[in-house]
This record gives sequence, C-alpha cells and structure tokens, in this order.
Amino acid sequence: MAQDQRGQHRSVARTSAVVAATERLAASCTDRLGRPLNVLDLGGGTGGVAVPLAVSGHRVTVVDPSPNALAALGDRARDAGVSSRVRGVQGDGDSLEAVLSGETFDLVCCHGTLEFVDDPAATLRATAAALEPGGLLSLIVAGRLAVVFAKAIAGEFAQARAAIVDPEGRWGGQDPLPRRFDLDRLTELLTTAGFTVEQARGAGILSHLVPASLIDSDGDRAALDELDDLLVSGPGREILGTLGSALHVIARRD
Repeated sequence: MAQDQRGQHRSVARTSAVVAATERLAASCTDRLGRPLNVLDLGGGTGGVAVPLAVSGHRVTVVDPSPNALAALGDRARDAGVSSRVRGVQGDGDSLEAVLSGETFDLVCCHGTLEFVDDPAATLRATAAALEPGGLLSLIVAGRLAVVFAKAIAGEFAQARAAIVDPEGRWGGQDPLPRRFDLDRLTELLTTAGFTVEQARGAGILSHLVPASLIDSDGDRAALDELDDLLVSGPGREILGTLGSALHVIARRD
C-alpha cells in the first residue's frame, strides 16, 4: 500500500477527540502509578499523539516504518520543546521485539496500525511483551460495520455485502485497507495475546456518513464528536458503539 494511503487512514485515528481520550487515559495511569509514564506509540508517525503526551511530561518512544514521518516527528518535538522526552525508532509491528531490545512500557498506543501489519496476532503478542504487567494498550482500528453501512447508504450493495462476508472486512479489490475488524474478532485476538478488554467504543460513528461538504469547521467536527459521545453513552450504546469508522479499545495486559 502506498504510504500516502496509509497516512490518510491513520489520520482518522489522530483526531483531536482521540488525542484527548489518550491524554485522559495517560493521566489516569499517572495518578495510579504516581509518576510520568514510559509510553510506546506503535506506528505513531509524525507525533500527533506522542508530542502532546510528551508535553504532559511523559517519555514517548515512537516506532514507525517511515523515515520521513520520524523526521517530521523530530521537528514537531523540537518545536514543542520536548525533544528530550521523544524518541523515534524506525520499525513496525512485525519487528517490534527486535527494535525495542527488551524495553518495557506502562502504556502502548497502537492507533491505525494493526490494519497494515503482516500478522496482527503476532503484533499483539509483541505488544503484550512490551508492556509491564498490568500495563494498558490503547488500540484503534478500522471498524468493519461502518463501511458496510456507508456502502449500503451509497447504493453500493455488492460492496456492502463483500465487507460483511470477507474474512478481512474488505469491500473489494480496490479497497485501500488490508483489513478491518469487528469487536468480536478484536476481543479474540486480544484475549489470545494475553489482554483483558476493559473498554470498547466506536469512534467516528457519524463522521463517515456525513458528506464532507457539510463539515466546514472545527466547530462542526466538535459537534460530531459530541454526538458520538452521546450515542455511546445513551440508549442503544451496545449496538451503536460498534458502528464507528474506528473502534477504540482499552485493554490491560494480564
């Protein structure tokens, strides 16, 4: 897959709402441990999540396959004055054990990355090995059901059906994503890798259904984020929470 396609998808997992949710999770971990965290951001790209965490006082290691992204990460960290707390390492989920050399972390962020690795199960096992016992994983992946609804609403019924029945949740040969996940499959993978799922919710429940021409400002995006929050906290949340263009799962290493 072309790097720009990968980057476009990952930008969904780096919205202001996701960054805010990650900062809240890190803050709760800090309260529990009584110190700043050692954080791994797997596939962290240019630092959209990593740099805000470093600004909050945490140490962050970003593992990403793109040297260009890591160079931009360095620039971003310098501009924010947190270069001493941000480290970039070239690698990916398939080489995680080798590039980390046994280092362990309190929190791992894996946002918009599991879709692209060669072996999601192996990446989650390596992620578990990189976490301290009881450490947390913030995992964001593309949701299968969202693309089914989007394709059906667009009248592309054959592609909607394909996304349901395809083992990887793809709608066809031109689908830019190698795979999508539903919550059942994701929970099975995490459990097998040694995690316990603590929270799961949809992200971007409405944004992928609203025409881009109607989202003109940060205020519009904030309004959609608020609607998402209301949907996953109100009646029907068990169903609606799985319909996001992304699924955000918090899991604890057993």
